[in-house]
Amino acid sequence: MAAVMEGLAQGFVQGAWALLLCGPVLVASVAATVFVVRRRSLGAPGAGMSDGGGQRSDQLFWDVFLGSCVAVPALLIPTLLSPWTGLFLAGAGAAAGIAAYRATPKYLAGRARHRSGLEREAAHRTARERHDALVARWRQYELDPACSIDYPALTDVRFPETSTLIKALRAAEQLRTDPGGPDIGRPDGRQQDYPDAVTHLAASLAAAERAAGIPAAGTQAPD
Repeated sequence: MAAVMEGLAQGFVQGAWALLLCGPVLVASVAATVFVVRRRSLGAPGAGMSDGGGQRSDQLFWDVFLGSCVAVPALLIPTLLSPWTGLFLAGAGAAAGIAAYRATPKYLAGRARHRSGLEREAAHRTARERHDALVARWRQYELDPACSIDYPALTDVRFPETSTLIKALRAAEQLRTDPGGPDIGRPDGRQQDYPDAVTHLAASLAAAERAAGIPAAGTQAPD
């Protein structure tokens, strides 16, 4: 009886050590393998997915193979020491794989939204700098008496090009304060965001300058 109890205790200790040592390795390897395979299957950016079918199959094979090289020993060793520990680890590995499979699309979507937000913020900062330069360029015609006398058309909204310019100035200023706000419609019916509005402002200013007789889009305008 004492020998049986001692054997059970020894098996319990060995199983506990195997669980502590191999459990995290098994769970992490299964989750990582499922994540990589799932990401490749979804064609996520940065997944290294090739357009060729043969290369794609090779990539998936090596992903599974490398993951198995870690996961299989992490499962077999505890199973040889204690079958019950191996059974528990098999269930934990399966649960980790299912969780990784379900969480991967949400994770990738979150990363895509974050990346898109960063790109939008960078584009907004660049557009603000360009917007400031365009406004300073136009204000010389409004505030400089010499320019106002030489090129009165640039401040007279009766001219179609100047009217379009003023509208473009208002649209760009409205979108400047909130890059994530509602888009403003373009004259052609499409929607535009702040960088598009600044691009439209640049084109409108160049058109108004040409209509006023200023060569080279205002680069030779008098001081």
